[in-house]
Amino acid sequence: MSKPSEISGRWRSRVVLKRDVFSTVERGHFRTPEGEVEAVLRRIDEVPWWSWLIARHLFNREVKALQLAGPLRIAPPLLFAGRRALVRGWINGVALHIARPHGDQSYFRSAKAVLRRLHLAGICHNDLAKEQNWLRSGDGRAYLTDFQLAVHFPRRGRLYRVAAYEDLRHLLKHKRCYLPDMLTPAEKRVLARKSWFTRIWMVTGKKVYQGVTRGLFRFTDREGGGPRLVHDAPLIAARLRAHPLVRDVAIVAFPDRRAGTGLYAFVEADPGLAERELLDFVGSKTSPAAPEHLQVIAALPRNTAREVRTEILQLIAMNQVELIDGLIASDTERALIARIVADRRNLRDRFAF
Repeated sequence: MSKPSEISGRWRSRVVLKRDVFSTVERGHFRTPEGEVEAVLRRIDEVPWWSWLIARHLFNREVKALQLAGPLRIAPPLLFAGRRALVRGWINGVALHIARPHGDQSYFRSAKAVLRRLHLAGICHNDLAKEQNWLRSGDGRAYLTDFQLAVHFPRRGRLYRVAAYEDLRHLLKHKRCYLPDMLTPAEKRVLARKSWFTRIWMVTGKKVYQGVTRGLFRFTDREGGGPRLVHDAPLIAARLRAHPLVRDVAIVAFPDRRAGTGLYAFVEADPGLAERELLDFVGSKTSPAAPEHLQVIAALPRNTAREVRTEILQLIAMNQVELIDGLIASDTERALIARIVADRRNLRDRFAF
């Protein structure tokens, strides 16, 4: 993939994080006057002609929001903004749906403080229902990302108050999921009452929006795995489970340099089962194609409810193994995960993380 001409000589791409009709997002390194830093590039130079105007509009909204939110240290700093490319700093953290901060009061205190600072700057994010837009850093603090739908309100009028209320309500929905016993009476009242705008949206524009995004644009899942994770992964998992020596399977998506989004299959089976045999077993059937990576392991990591800990497997697949330590629940689990990490398959982009 060629570099945008605006940042030629300053950008080194490592891996594509996301690609859709509105932009391509890459992770890599950007040269600043102070030296090279880890960064994220959003580029709109290769979007289809028919989505250009919307892509440009979303791009401009993100630039404006990052110019104001970046200095507040609650969002990535804006390092460069051109006509078709913007570069923002990298935050060493994981998305909420991977971090899963059950019982973590300090995280939600931090998240509420982040939202307060954002709103005091006159910015409403407008996309906080998505867990991937909330980050949990290595030290447990909250950060926000993806400001394409954000709006800066010069005055705190009625629309600002509605948008800020919805930002807060969506944060509290996440708190209800991960910390339900700590909701205050006031927070419960906010959760129980949608704004007038949301109530109208739910019965009018939402169905049209879902029809366009899921039908025309083929946006399929909230966690960024795309059609392969939604449609292909269940079929692949079913085929693998049909093998007589396979006990269970977990499949996660990861950013792939070549395919955009790759699939990584963790297969629970007895030692000695050859991975090549399993790939041939999957590949011998009809589409979809086999996963980009497949790893046979002695046991899948599970929580006390016996649910597979896909958040840990996701970090292994993405090579963000340095972020796993804070998620490990016991020494037994630590030993199991250490063996999986040591034998992981996705090493091509290991130095990108």
